[in-house]
Amino acid sequence: MNIRVFNIRLSKEFCIIDQNRMNEFLDTVEVKLSSTNFVTNGTVDYWSAVVFYEPKKVTKEKNEVAFSIDDLSIEEQKIFKALRSWRNDLAEKLGWSSFRICHNSHLIHIAKENPTSLNDLGKITGFGTVRAEKYGHDILAVLNAY
Repeated sequence: MNIRVFNIRLSKEFCIIDQNRMNEFLDTVEVKLSSTNFVTNGTVDYWSAVVFYEPKKVTKEKNEVAFSIDDLSIEEQKIFKALRSWRNDLAEKLGWSSFRICHNSHLIHIAKENPTSLNDLGKITGFGTVRAEKYGHDILAVLNAY
């Protein structure tokens, strides 16, 4: 098992950059376990996240397609941004890192596939039934707003 540590600085100039760097990494691996701690040393406050991971196995089915943000239409990009905003707001409310709810790759796939039910949402690659049950109604509400 591999380990990687990320520090998410809280200042506006670094927070998004640090989160994006972590999200990009998480999209390429299979997370086995993660742990976060808030660190303060009097001058800089940040979240430290330890990620235990394995390299992602590339086992795509014939019909399975990996999407990137470049594959989204303008309307799908609007949906992706709304989903990302929902996820980030929820993460802030819970005091979590946004990746604990779902990764950008999940949101891109949801925006592209536009599922209409919890069952459809559970079929999104990497999203699964547990996340669909936990967050599905909120996600479907965001999708229905478009």
